[in-house]
Amino acid sequence: MRNSIKKGIKDMGKITVETCAIQGLKVITPTVFGDARGYFVETYNYNDYKAAGIDVEFVQDNQSASRKGVLRGLHFQIQYPQDKLVRVIKGEVFDVAVDLRKGSPTFGQWHGELLTEENMKQFYVPKGFAHGFLVLSDYAEFCYKCSEFYHPGDEGGLIYNDPEIGVQWPIPEGMELIFSERDTKWGGLSAYVEEYGR
Repeated sequence: MRNSIKKGIKDMGKITVETCAIQGLKVITPTVFGDARGYFVETYNYNDYKAAGIDVEFVQDNQSASRKGVLRGLHFQIQYPQDKLVRVIKGEVFDVAVDLRKGSPTFGQWHGELLTEENMKQFYVPKGFAHGFLVLSDYAEFCYKCSEFYHPGDEGGLIYNDPEIGVQWPIPEGMELIFSERDTKWGGLSAYVEEYGR
């Protein structure tokens, strides 16, 4: 079930923070300072994010480049879950988080957010969510901060089109989706519950 209604918007000065209907997810829009020369934007400041309720020590920064139609996810780490702060520096992606937190009243629900180089929005995805994105522009560069290191062999996933979750990917007519081999082999939510519980 999609749950993309924003619950509230809080202006923190340098950043504006929108809370989502799924508790824990946040959309952050930084303040951009521009003039005839160009612009300046502070993409992360620990003190500001802590004041916004994101008191996380990020230990790894990642960046990926993808072409149109690439769909990555939906991924999570099993023993070493990660908080993620994601953004797009080139192009446009539709970013998705699925709630997998045990006992959560929104377990199995999802939220999607359009992230572009123009809107400069960031999406905070805490531990306990599966995460993925679809590239809508011809080319996109995607950056994300993680609170835990990547551990090979610890990654799990959900199939992107599981009808039980029902993510409404904005796939334009005629778009050819491009996957890694592993992303075509994940199970759905029922398989996840059978293995890990809810």
